Amino acid sequence: VKTDAEWRKQLTPAQYMVTRQKATEPPFSGKYAVGHFRGIFTCIGCEAELFSSTHKFNSGTGWPSFYRPLRAEALEQEMDYSTAETRVEVM
Repeated sequence: VKTDAEWRKQLTPAQYMVTRQKATEPPFSGKYAVGHFRGIFTCIGCEAELFSSTHKFNSGTGWPSFYRPLRAEALEQEMDYSTAETRVEVM
């Protein structure tokens, strides 16, 4: 458990907005959005291992997409109705 000030100190402004304020980075802007990378994708806040690169696929959305988490209990899912197209947000 960290204070808002501690999160702001630990994260860049963009990371803070995405991880703490539910913002979405622009499509195709992240360094992992396009291409295939080897390794484990971890949480920038708590360093939990979330996804393996072997489970990454090209969804064409501009954001990294995975078809299976390493540990489902490390993630939460919530319906997102904030845009015209309903989606499942993974946090």
